[in-house]
Amino acid sequence: MPRYEYRCRTCGDTFEKSRPMAESSAPAACPAGHDDTVKLLSTVAVGGSASASSPAPASSRTTGGGGGCCGGGCCS
Repeated sequence: MPRYEYRCRTCGDTFEKSRPMAESSAPAACPAGHDDTVKLLSTVAVGGSASASSPAPASSRTTGGGGGCCGGGCCS
C-alpha cells in the first residue's frame, strides 16, 4: 500500500499515511487532530551504483543508426 506525505497547515507537522491509491486525494487529519492539511509531492529514491549511471566513454559509443531526429546522422 502506498505511503503519502502530508503537512498540517495549523501546526506545521509533517506526517505519513498509508492508504490505497483510490483514496490518495481524500483529506487526512494530522496526528494532533487538525483538519487543515495538504498532501506533499514526494520524491522517489532509486538505489544503484555510480558506475552504472555514468555515460559510456566516447570511444565505445556508436554513432548513427535509428531513432531520434533524423535517423542518427546528427548525433555524431
